[in-house]
Amino acid sequence: MNLEDATIEQLEAELERRQQTTFDFGDGPIPAHRHINFDGRMGGWVADTARVHRDARVHRDARVHDDAQVYEYAWIFGNAQVFGDAQVFGNAMVYDDVRVFGDAQVYGDAQVFGDAQVSGDARVSGNARVYGDAQVYGDAQVGGDAQVSGDARVSGGCLR
Repeated sequence: MNLEDATIEQLEAELERRQQTTFDFGDGPIPAHRHINFDGRMGGWVADTARVHRDARVHRDARVHDDAQVYEYAWIFGNAQVFGDAQVFGNAMVYDDVRVFGDAQVYGDAQVFGDAQVSGDARVSGNARVYGDAQVYGDAQVGGDAQVSGDARVSGGCLR
């Protein structure tokens, strides 16, 4: 839009559009947009600093912010949040009230669900499942067919 040639009504509409493209992820409103999933359905909020690939799914109540990345065919749904410099990719699924943050990565066919958290430099990959109130953090690596559940805490080392 050429603002110099715009009418008052056009300027007001543009201002309203810009105001609607912010979202409060918890630290005040920042520029953001709704992800449009590959099936055309409106998805969750994505900060303009984060990156979500067009083939990834971010469902309506899910959030991706900071410098997080979601790509390939990953799914983020429920009230899940991916933030910091975290990455979710491959066919990974992150859902329910999960938080993936820091430099954490969830990839392959891994699933993280329930109230679980993956943070720090942790990696969850392969067919691994992290769920319940479990936390994977630090330099932990959970892969293969491993399952971490309940109130388990995993930090450092590998679990396969």
